Parts: sequence; C-alpha cells; structure tokens
Amino acid sequence: MPVTSLNFRDLGGLPAGTGRIREGVLFRSEGPRNFSSDQLAVLQGMGFRAIVDLRSAREREEAPHDWHGSDCRWLGLDVNADLRVFGHEGRERLIKGPEPEIAISTMAETYREVVSALMPHWPAIAGALLDGEVPMLLNCTAGKDRTGVAIALLLEIAGVSREIIVEDYMRSAIFGANLVRDGEVEPGMMASFGFMPSAGQIEALIGVRADYLEAVWDEIKQRWSDVPGYFEAAGLDGTMQQGLRMVLAN
Repeated sequence: MPVTSLNFRDLGGLPAGTGRIREGVLFRSEGPRNFSSDQLAVLQGMGFRAIVDLRSAREREEAPHDWHGSDCRWLGLDVNADLRVFGHEGRERLIKGPEPEIAISTMAETYREVVSALMPHWPAIAGALLDGEVPMLLNCTAGKDRTGVAIALLLEIAGVSREIIVEDYMRSAIFGANLVRDGEVEPGMMASFGFMPSAGQIEALIGVRADYLEAVWDEIKQRWSDVPGYFEAAGLDGTMQQGLRMVLAN
C-alpha cells in the first residue's frame, strides 16, 4: 500500500497568499508504528533532512524513528498536552458519562493546551527550516492533534487561509478510518483508558472536527492577539517569520 494510505502527505501545492506552499518541503504524518517495512523504505528514499517528532518520550521509545539516515536532524520534542498521554486524568474525564460532548469538549481543551505546549519548541523547529533542513517531516502518533496544531500554525504564518488549513486538517480523518478498518479501536481505547468510551465519544476522539482548530485560534486570539504575536512570544521575531514564509511558500 502507498504511504498516502496512512495519515501522511506533502503540504505542497496549498494556496498561500499569492503563491503556494512549496512541494517537497513540509510533510505531515502519523507516527512510525503504523508504517510497514516497505512504506518505511519509501520514506527513507525521500531524503528527509529533519524529523520533528512531537510525541512524548514514552511514545517515542515504544515506536522509534529508526529508518532515517545519519544526515537527518531528528528533533524529539515532548508535547505532552495530548489526551493519549494524560493517563489517569484522561480516563477520569471520559468516565463521567457517555455523552459525546464530554469527549468533544475535552479534545477542544486539549488542542488549546497544545498551543502552549508547542511554544518552547518553535525556535528548534524554525531553526531547522531556516537552516535548510528540508524536506521536513512533522509527526505525532495520530498525525492529527499535536501535528494538526503545529501544521496549522506553520501554514498560517506562510499565508495559507484558515479555510484551506481546515480542509487539509480534515483529510486526517483517514487515521480514524484506518483504526476502524483494522479493528484497532478497542485495543487502543483499552490501552489508553482501560475501558471503552461510548460510540459518540470514540468518534470525537479518533476523528477530526473543525471546531478543534477553532479552539486553537480562539486560544491564540485571547492570549496573543494573532498568530504572528504568538510566534513573537515564542521567540520568532518578524524577520524569522518572514524567513519561514520564504522557505515554505513561493
């Protein structure tokens, strides 16, 4: 099966201001656990110069990136604001009842937390891009939540409209669809929470919703006014932000 049968894609070609995101520069992906050996061989042949891995240390230990070459910069950046790594707290949130709204609101809150959890890591991510370490692969475990937030912010600073950002994000529904197809939903839920949430909650947890990204933008508006202000607070001044635009878009 092609790598695109997973939650993996090149962001190239998306409209960005008067241009487009450059092809072969920025890729988004789920974690390496679900890639077959043949698919990993395809990744190895794509010449990635940087991997930004937003998973927790435990997630990275359980399924390491062991396929890339020695000339690839690997950044293991703990972004622990994810329901998958909440542990007992995540279980306590979901066990309150079967209503889908519990999971939806919890996921929206998680996305808000990812915004702050990413802040200390932006200098390293931007540094790799500005140093020309591309193609860059950015991933978490599912490739839709932590990765979804990071990619949304990079695309916006590159000039992609929020409408297009949401359209791309919604393509990550493939991750949940693959879990259902492969019978991995129940094992995954039991491993994460020790019980099976309701069907509506599972849909909210493994799926994608536009209002999750809306929560991200609302968090940024409340705390930093806008995305450039957020990046400024994270240590990326206007010159660096303009440099990112030049790297990512033409």
